Amino acid sequence: MIIQPLLNIAEICARKGLTQVVLSPGSRCAHLVLAFVRHPQIKTYTITDERSAAFVAMGLAQQSKSPVALVCTSGSAALNYAPAIAEAYYQQVPLVVLTADRPPEWIDQLDGQTIRQQNIYGRHIKASFQLPVDFSHPDAVWHVERQVNEAINLAVGDTQAPVHVNIPIREPFYPTTEEQVSYDRVKVIEVIKSEATLDKPTWNQLLDQWDAIENKLIVAGQHVYDAELLKALNHLQEDYNVPIVGDVISNSQSLSRSIKYHDTFLGQQTAHLHSSFCPELLITYGQSLISKSLKLLLRKYRPRYHWHIGTEVQVADTFQALTHHIPVKPTYFFNQLFSDLDFKNMLDGEQDEDNPFSNLWQTHNQQAGRYVARFPFAEHEFSEFEAIQETMRLIPENSLLHLANSMAVRYANFVGLEKPGASTHPGAEVFANRGTSGIDGSVSTAVGTALAAPDRLVTLITGDLAFFYDRNGLWNNYLPSNLRVLLMNNHAGGIFRIINGPKDQPELEEYFETQQPLNAENTARDFHLDYHLVQDRQTLQTQLSTFFEPSECPKILEVETNSVTNAAVLKQFREGYG
Repeated sequence: MIIQPLLNIAEICARKGLTQVVLSPGSRCAHLVLAFVRHPQIKTYTITDERSAAFVAMGLAQQSKSPVALVCTSGSAALNYAPAIAEAYYQQVPLVVLTADRPPEWIDQLDGQTIRQQNIYGRHIKASFQLPVDFSHPDAVWHVERQVNEAINLAVGDTQAPVHVNIPIREPFYPTTEEQVSYDRVKVIEVIKSEATLDKPTWNQLLDQWDAIENKLIVAGQHVYDAELLKALNHLQEDYNVPIVGDVISNSQSLSRSIKYHDTFLGQQTAHLHSSFCPELLITYGQSLISKSLKLLLRKYRPRYHWHIGTEVQVADTFQALTHHIPVKPTYFFNQLFSDLDFKNMLDGEQDEDNPFSNLWQTHNQQAGRYVARFPFAEHEFSEFEAIQETMRLIPENSLLHLANSMAVRYANFVGLEKPGASTHPGAEVFANRGTSGIDGSVSTAVGTALAAPDRLVTLITGDLAFFYDRNGLWNNYLPSNLRVLLMNNHAGGIFRIINGPKDQPELEEYFETQQPLNAENTARDFHLDYHLVQDRQTLQTQLSTFFEPSECPKILEVETNSVTNAAVLKQFREGYG
């Protein structure tokens, strides 16, 4: 039997620009599945593993810059969405999560696939909605359409985030062969977009504070690539000599004078975190930072003022120094700041002067950059650090780079991503699941990105535990040929041999590193990926020479190294600078 209000959910989504849906199989969600699959304006994917499906959806949404819907059946299927929902919440990625549910009278009655699904994602979601189970009254139909509209509008608001719509559905689940799926004229509620701005008195107060302070530092957190934002930041660093620090995930490292090697020159010893690097005014935008050394510096020597720029409702006081939350978009703020500074300085006849604070950051960054480029890997045993440096050097321009958590993203942050050319055209846009910083979902997210950008190469750099934990990300019928996976396999959780604490425990190998014997050859065979194994630097050079070339199927390049060697090489790298 057709339940028309449920079919109309697909029409509302299409009318509001939500045109990609990731489905997972199940009977209770059949009405929703058929509604989306048969809608002519909606593209659907079926991915069996709900945990992987949700991360694929996140990758699709990140790259398409549009909301993506998820649909699953009742019970533990909905729980399996939770890791990706938490990640999307902290990365501000818009997902519309549609979970089929049992009717309310059957909750806690030992019926199959029945759990407590209302508000199942807790506080890791922007809003939760519960649809009615019966639609006999016209007000119930209006209620469904209103709530679906509200959910999508919230997902794509100024601060984007996942939303949850829980949908109790009674049997029968499937239409008869005589019934035709069609869509009614539905209620659509549009939100008129506006941009928050600052009034003139507020700007004058900020400019007065700016002018009164000599030492200023801009720190970019994780952020999507934004050419207009980079243009404004480039003006500030070039014309006003303001240092801009950005991890590899900030997508700011293509700026001509960006500080990108801070992990190297700040991370040697605690004694090096001295006060001369700390600004009086810190300006931040974006989300999380990778660099623990930078966080420790700014917490130890706290700036007098800390402005955070962003439309987030809840702002993190990462450095315990927050004084101003400026709730506008970074692009607007930095464009306006440069414009006002330029006009003011033109009236005052001021000239840019040498800035010892900026020079300090630039001098150490240049020295560290030379050290990273010239580190003698050839004098050491082959390691994953060397493999990642070589790969990062060859990442094609106009491509997309995903970095898995644990050591992959940390090595990449030491190396940095720099390509010659205009400051607002990066060699690659960088993504990483740093919202919760878990190892789950990196393969699936990269697959989603590759599906959303079939004309661009997508490279995932990952460790072995993250890869094998999420190899179900390859278990679907849509694997695109533009996907490349560089798998660093040291057969263990190598990070535990590097961080203080676990490396000194006698239980290190079994209970922290959790050593494992797998390689990816069988996985590649199962899912029809081109596979090559690398165990030395000569083979790495040979394989990388063709790794990024076009191919009929995706590729895995597995680099096998030794965990003990990796730790020793990284130790030499850290201790050799200075």
